[in-house]
Amino acid sequence: MITTSGLTKVYRSRGREVTALDGVDLHVREGEVYGVIGQSGAGKSSLIRCVNLLERPTAGTVTVAGRDLTALAGRGPRAGRELRAARSRIGMVFQHFNLLSSRTVQDNVELPLEILGRSGKERSRKALELLDLVGLADHAKAYPAQLSGGQKQRVGIARALAGDPKVLLSDEATSALDPETTRSILHLLRDLNQQLGLTVLLITHEMDVVKSVCDSAALMEQGRIVESGTVSELLATPGSELAAALFPVGGNTSGDDSTVIDVTFHGEAATQPVVSQLARTYNIDISILGAAIDTVAGKQIGRMRVELPGRYEDNVVPIGFLREQGLQIDVLGRAQEPALVKKGAAE
Repeated sequence: MITTSGLTKVYRSRGREVTALDGVDLHVREGEVYGVIGQSGAGKSSLIRCVNLLERPTAGTVTVAGRDLTALAGRGPRAGRELRAARSRIGMVFQHFNLLSSRTVQDNVELPLEILGRSGKERSRKALELLDLVGLADHAKAYPAQLSGGQKQRVGIARALAGDPKVLLSDEATSALDPETTRSILHLLRDLNQQLGLTVLLITHEMDVVKSVCDSAALMEQGRIVESGTVSELLATPGSELAAALFPVGGNTSGDDSTVIDVTFHGEAATQPVVSQLARTYNIDISILGAAIDTVAGKQIGRMRVELPGRYEDNVVPIGFLREQGLQIDVLGRAQEPALVKKGAAE
């Protein structure tokens, strides 16, 4: 649904060049919620603004719903009309709401329909329908100053849906909200994704946002995507930075002659007493350094960090036993797992 290839954005100011995007390749599948996460300055906002061509890329291509938007940019009046038509099918939700204070809630939602030339009757019907969809039907005649932050964002979401978009872009839409309101907005976005078949691209610096609603995610650093995949794939990838951040367990090794492993439990394996079975079967003492269980992408996931006595070569068989139970094992201890073995496990 959304594909970028070699996407590059260079800003020039006072004789200096700053590369915000450095050859970004991104693929968001139809109907999924995709999160792009990274620290400030990583290039996230430049990416989302290039996706709907609010910013013109310096190089590379942007394809949305089968249309190469970059091919339409700056190619004459006809291409300009086609680009505007394509962009009207892309909704945008902003961090700071961007509502017009002099307009009522209903009038704010009607604004995109005015620009599209819809009749007053059609605009009113559509706006009230969308306000009901986002839970604000009784606030149609209110003004933005009378709303809470969460309510303002719901108006922003309703306005973004006015043109019946296939794609919804969200640029840090929850970063100005308190945790409870953030959860309600994320729940709304997931509901809209499922009810309307929307493809949602989220830009965020909050790992909990990815954990709560995203099917897939990408990590950006210095204008590049350094890691990406479905959340399930990431959690099953040894050494994944995103997986470690999504599911931290803490705890460090306490001895030089030991092997520390992270054990990730998926599905039915999360309820099995595999650690106690391991201790009994191989008669070894296991130290639990940290553990957590949580819901990630709608699935219950457990992770435990444990310390086994002895170096890695002393624990090949016990670690193999855990893998035979369908568990994901990452070796973290000082005596690291050989690269060849680690590669084979990932495959």
